[in-house]
Order: sequence, then structure tokens, then C-alpha cells
Amino acid sequence: MVKPIPVYVEAGDKKVFACSIDFPGWCRSAKTEELALEALAAYAPRYAEVAERARAAFPAPAKAGERFEVVERVKGKGATDFGVPHEIPEADAEPLTARQAARQVELMRAAWATLDRVAKASPAELRKGPRGGGRDRDKMLGHVLEAEAAYARQVGVKLPPPEVGDRKAIKALRDQLAEALGRASDGSRPSPKGWPPRYAIRRIAWHVLDHAWEMQDRADPGA
Repeated sequence: MVKPIPVYVEAGDKKVFACSIDFPGWCRSAKTEELALEALAAYAPRYAEVAERARAAFPAPAKAGERFEVVERVKGKGATDFGVPHEIPEADAEPLTARQAARQVELMRAAWATLDRVAKASPAELRKGPRGGGRDRDKMLGHVLEAEAAYARQVGVKLPPPEVGDRKAIKALRDQLAEALGRASDGSRPSPKGWPPRYAIRRIAWHVLDHAWEMQDRADPGA
């Protein structure tokens, strides 16, 4: 018997997110819980490429209802309906061993590598669409970097947002994030208003992959 993949569901009034507990960044949304789980399953092949890059075993589901186990449900707020998996589930208070933290960080690094690869292959001007205000490639990358610098402050990393194309500054931010989040943890927040490591890694990886996949779709004329 195949072991179900644990997920949590964050339900707002208009939008519902289904997010993997163990695979940061594998998180999709829809109008209902059922549809969000179906979207998560549909993106399994795309996330499998991220897991492969991180050398992490990935049990891609065949059908959402058969392979996912909802282990927690949280009430979403305005940010949820805006399109952000914003609430912190109780599961994120669980400790991380050094080995578990290293695995999570490798998946976060694989998300960064995925964005870098997609951006390199994408034209500067993307097909217009409703998502992300129709940002073109470099504006989208700038948005991701600005958000990442803001996210980093939630775990004690304080660096200015790197400029798009400043590889040295981007590497410095990513390396400091990886160092801060790659240690064993008791699951607590670094500060009263900060983020627990599990949530920080998931939120960073989700934002990176959400835009990487958007860029990929909008760069493909056949999409």
C-alpha cells in the first residue's frame, strides 16, 4: 500500500491552498479544497523536476483523493484570498533535525535553480496574462528578489534586495538564507514576529516556483 502524502489546507473565503508538508514549494490553490488538491496533483510532474535536482525522492501522486492525506486545516485570511499561503500551520512548529533541515534547504536551492534556468531560457517580454499584473521577465525577477529580502528578515537575515543580474548579491542573500535555515531547529520562531524554519523555507520556495512556472507558461507561445 502506498503511503499517503501529508498536506495541509489553508482555506480563505474565496481561495484555498493545498500545500505539501515535506516538499517545500509544492503548493497550489483553487476555489475549493477538492480543486486545490487536484491542482497540487497536476503540478506533481513539474515539482518532480525540482525534487530530482535536489536529489530528493519524490512520490508523485496518481490521483489527489487517493494519495494525499490532509493532516491539518487552517483558516485563511485576506492574504489567502489575495493568493498567498500566509497562515502558519501547527505542523511548522515541529522540530527539524540537521538532516531534515539540510534536505529542506536543498529543495529550496533547487527552486532557485529552477527559476534561474527558466529565466535564462525566457524572452525579456512575456505573453500578457492576468497573473502577476503581466510582469515581464526582469520585473518578475525583481519582484521575487524584493520579496525574498523581506522574507529573509523573518529569520534574522538582513540584506538589501539584490538587483536583477547582480549574481554576487543574489548568491550572498541565498547563501545566508541557506545557512540560517539549514541548521537543526526546535521549531520555534527566531523572534516573536518571525517565521519558524519550516514555514520560511516553504514560503520562499513557493514564491520562487510560483513565478518560475508562471514565467515558463507565459514564455511558451503554445501554452
